Amino acid sequence: MKKIDLHIHTVKTIHDDAFVFSLEKLKDYIKTIGIDGIAITNHNCFDLNQFNTISENLDITVFPGIEINLESGHLLLISSEDNLTDFDAKCKILTSEITSIDKSILVEKLIDIFGDLSNYLLIPHYMKKPSLNSSTIEKLKDYIKAGEVSSYKKFIHCYKDSDSLVPVLFSDCRISEELSRFPTRQTYIDLQKITIQGLKGCFADKTNVALSKENGNNFFNALDNGLKLSTGLNVMLGERSTGKTYTLNSIDKSFERVKYIKQFSLLERNEEKDNKKFEEKISNKKNRTTEEFLSNFKNVVDDISNIDIYSNGLLLEKYVTSLLKSASEHEKADTFSKALLFNETLFSLKENRTLKELINSIQMIIENTEYQEIIQKHVDIISIKKLAIELMEKYISLEIINSKRKYLNDLVSNIKRSLQYKTSATVIEDVDFYEILKDKIKVEKYKNIVNDIKIDREIKKENVRGFNIVALTKKYTGAQDLKNRCGHNLGFANAFNNYNDPYLYLQELKKIEGLPETDYYKYFVNTEYKILNKYGYEVSGGERSEFNLLEAISDALQYDMLLIDEPESSFDNLFLMKDVNKLIKEISKSIPVVVATHNNTVGASISPNYLVYTKKDVHVNDNQNWPQI
Repeated sequence: MKKIDLHIHTVKTIHDDAFVFSLEKLKDYIKTIGIDGIAITNHNCFDLNQFNTISENLDITVFPGIEINLESGHLLLISSEDNLTDFDAKCKILTSEITSIDKSILVEKLIDIFGDLSNYLLIPHYMKKPSLNSSTIEKLKDYIKAGEVSSYKKFIHCYKDSDSLVPVLFSDCRISEELSRFPTRQTYIDLQKITIQGLKGCFADKTNVALSKENGNNFFNALDNGLKLSTGLNVMLGERSTGKTYTLNSIDKSFERVKYIKQFSLLERNEEKDNKKFEEKISNKKNRTTEEFLSNFKNVVDDISNIDIYSNGLLLEKYVTSLLKSASEHEKADTFSKALLFNETLFSLKENRTLKELINSIQMIIENTEYQEIIQKHVDIISIKKLAIELMEKYISLEIINSKRKYLNDLVSNIKRSLQYKTSATVIEDVDFYEILKDKIKVEKYKNIVNDIKIDREIKKENVRGFNIVALTKKYTGAQDLKNRCGHNLGFANAFNNYNDPYLYLQELKKIEGLPETDYYKYFVNTEYKILNKYGYEVSGGERSEFNLLEAISDALQYDMLLIDEPESSFDNLFLMKDVNKLIKEISKSIPVVVATHNNTVGASISPNYLVYTKKDVHVNDNQNWPQI
C-alpha cells in the first residue's frame, strides 16, 4: 500500500490567503506523515521552475498538476513528467483564460487547451466545495473514476454507495513555514509503483483505496504524531491531567466541521446563569418554530398591510357622487363633455408578479450547483430550461401588452384632461371596481385566517430520548405580552384594544413607530415552548443539562466528527449508560466519535470500537510533563 496526497499548493494565487512556500516544510511533511507520492496542484497555474526544484529535492514520486476552475467547480488535472515543457505551455494558456476567482472554463475549452484528456489523471471536487456538478462529470465520464471528498465521513459514505465515484482524500494544503500542524488527509492505494496509468487502474475499483494501511477503512490517522482512531466509536481513557483534553483540542484544530462538546460546557454551576442560558435556548427555538408556523401567514399580512379599505370606500363614495351629479347635468352637456373619451375608463394592467417569481424559482433550480446532483435525479434540466424559456416568453408578451395599455392610458388621460379643462361638466371619478372588490374579499378571508390562527393548538412535538419538546400557540392576553414579544420599549396599548378586529389591529400595529413592518405577523399569536420530562412535567435544573447533552449530540450528524470531553463530570453514570451511550453508538455508525473519560466504568459501558489510553511521563532533563498516548 502506498500513501498519496495529490492536492498540494505551493504558489499563492487569487484563491489563497497569503503564504510563502517552504521546501523544508514540504520535506518535513512528507517525512512525518510518511507519504510516497504527491502532486503539485496550484489554482489555475503551474510554476515549472519551482516544480523542477521540488522534484529534484524529494526522493518520492512528484507529479505536475493544476487545479482548474471548471464550470463553477474545481478539477485536479495531473500529468506525468514525460513532457513538462508542453504541460507548462498548456497551463499558461489556461492561466490567461482564468483571470479572477469567479471565472471558469467550459469542458470544451478544457479539451481545446489540453487535447486528449486520456493522457491525464482527472479528479474532481466531488463531495467537497466547490464541487463539480454531475452534468460536467457526465461529460468527462470516460476520464473520471475518482472524486475528492472533504472528510472521513464522506469517504466512508462514497465507499459504501455503489453509485458514487471512488473516493479519495487529500490535504489541499498550503505548504508554508507557518504550517504548525500537518494534515492527516491522505489516501492509501493498492499499488506497487506510483504512475499515472497505475493510478487510473487503481481508481477503477474502490477496494484499491483505503484510509489506513493495515486496517482498511476501519481506522484513520487523526494527528501527525501517529495517533490512530477508529472511523466508528473511540474511547480515550486516562487519569486526570494526562493529556485527554489536549488531544481532543488538537483533533478539533486539525479538522473542519467538528462537533466538540467540552467538559462542563453544558452544565452551569450558577443556577441563575443556568436558567438564563436555558431560557435563551428556549427563546431561540420558540422564534424558529414561530417563523416556521407563520411563514405563509407572513405573506398574507404583508399583502393585507398594503390594503386601505377606508380609501377604497372614499373612492366609491366619490364615484357615486360624481355619477349622480353628472347624470343631473346631462341636459347641460356641451360639446367637450359629450366626447366619447370624456369619461373613458382606463385599461387595467396584467399582474406579472407571480409569473416573475416562478421564473426566478426555476432559474434558481437551473443555476444551483450545490444540490445539482439531487435535482437531476428527479428533474430533466433540459425540460426545465425549455419551461423557463416558455415562461419568459409569456412574461415578455404580457409586458408588451402592459406597455401598450400604459401608452394608451397615458394618451387617453391626456385627452381627458384637455377635454375636462374646457368644460364645466362634472367628471365621473375613475375607480377600479375589480381591485376594490378583490381587496374586500382578501380582507374578509384574512379575518378568517387570523381567527383560525388564534385557536390554541399544539404546533410541534418532538421526542428527544425521553424528553418531549412541545410548542403551543395561544392568544396574547394583553399589551404587556406584546411588549415582551417585541423586546423593546414600544407602546402596544392602542393596538391591543383592537386585537379582536384583525384588520383594525393591523392598522394600529402600522402606527407603532419603531416596529418593523416585516415583523407584524409575529404579534397575532403567541408561542409557548416547553421541555417536558418523561412524566410530562417541565424539566428540573439537572434534567436541563441532560437534555442539553442529548440535544447537542443529536445534531452531531450534521458534522463530520463528534468529540465529547469527560461527560461524567456533569452527569451521573446511570444517565450516561442508559440514554447517552445508545445515542452515541448510533451516531458512530455514520461519523467518527471520540469520548474522553477518566472513568473506566463509563468507558467500558459504551462498548467502543477502539480504546486510546493516555498517561503522563515526566522528563527530568527539561522538567516538563508531556502527555503520552
